[in-house]
Amino acid sequence: MNRYDWMLVIFTAVLVWSGIAPKDYPTWALEVSPAVIGAVLLVATRKRFQFSDFAYWVMLAHAVVLMVGGHYTYAEVPLFDWLREPMGWSRNNYDKVGHFMQGFSPAVIALEILWRNQVVKSRGWLVFLTICVCMAVSAVYELIEWLVAVLSQEAADAFLGTQGYEWDTQSDMLWCLIGACTMMLLQGFGGGLRRR
Repeated sequence: MNRYDWMLVIFTAVLVWSGIAPKDYPTWALEVSPAVIGAVLLVATRKRFQFSDFAYWVMLAHAVVLMVGGHYTYAEVPLFDWLREPMGWSRNNYDKVGHFMQGFSPAVIALEILWRNQVVKSRGWLVFLTICVCMAVSAVYELIEWLVAVLSQEAADAFLGTQGYEWDTQSDMLWCLIGACTMMLLQGFGGGLRRR
């Protein structure tokens, strides 16, 4: 098996585990669907555009974060419940990992697409537009969370995972920004990218 096959095996194994008796099936479907849609798109477009191995591993890590959050709900991931007391947290902060990845993973995707397709030629614009893409993804996700809350009071609390924190939306977007900036630093502000 090649590395892509191994990634699909890992993805499928975690997806199956995640779907076995999750905390709440409607929330599970909402949380896991971006990972499944992303995997289908990646498989469908792999011959036309191949990302770096690093990007695929980052996307897989993001999918795993989504599937773990879907299984337990973000507010009830056991490790982060256990960490609450030693870290002095008032809430389960697993959702912050999800929102960090919401910036970290799309940043590498945007970087590679924008740079290799020569959408931008300047590294400064590359950084700016990559961060803009990540923040747009975050804003759209927050709007989807709001819409779910309005349409379905039953699934809203588990899906939103605000845990009574009034600044949850703003905090989520900040963590996305931190994730995107972290990826930019790892990539040397696009300096490590090669055009193919």
